[in-house]
Amino acid sequence: MFEDRKDAGKKLAEALEKYKNKGVLVLAIPRGGVEVGYQIAKYLNADFSILISRKLPFPYNPESGFGAIAEDGSTFIFEDAERWLSKQTIAEVVKEQKQEIIRRIAVLRKNKPLPEITDRIVILVDDGIAMGSTMRASIMLCKNKGAGKIIVAVPVSGEDMAKEIEKIVDEIVVLEKPQFFQAVAQVYRNWHDVSDKEVLEIMERWKHNNAD
Repeated sequence: MFEDRKDAGKKLAEALEKYKNKGVLVLAIPRGGVEVGYQIAKYLNADFSILISRKLPFPYNPESGFGAIAEDGSTFIFEDAERWLSKQTIAEVVKEQKQEIIRRIAVLRKNKPLPEITDRIVILVDDGIAMGSTMRASIMLCKNKGAGKIIVAVPVSGEDMAKEIEKIVDEIVVLEKPQFFQAVAQVYRNWHDVSDKEVLEIMERWKHNNAD
């Protein structure tokens, strides 16, 4: 169990020790991944930013999704999606999430571009992997931008999903793989939905502590 995302981030950072002072880029998926990513970037003396990737939710069940889209348009959709939804519905959901991505880039990253990814070691961070779609879309973005090496680092994931992700990246680091894995929240003693305000506070803390 982790106390909270800060605790998870600190423990994950130690598991990534070999990347300390190696000039790596830590990219956190908001909102839940930002505190985790902050702790990792601080410990590794890395560059840090946020990468916007959004789940494509079912209209009738927003907690569940049929895929995800990253901010460069990289889209991962589960093979069965067109059996579940019409092409028109899929297109509408994609359009809605593109709007939310634009909003999040404006609000959470102040419209700044992503740092340079080409040929860099990139560590992609979230507070856990459930269905894996937002992480897959994020991996696609990093590949499209020519990352030199892609590492996925999360506190928790199901065993099967970790194996799936492992096939498409250079390395995956997962601290907990519960036998009966139902939700990311189950490994955190203190769990809450992270707000935009909280993300902005974390990024402000980073800026303040890393001012030139």
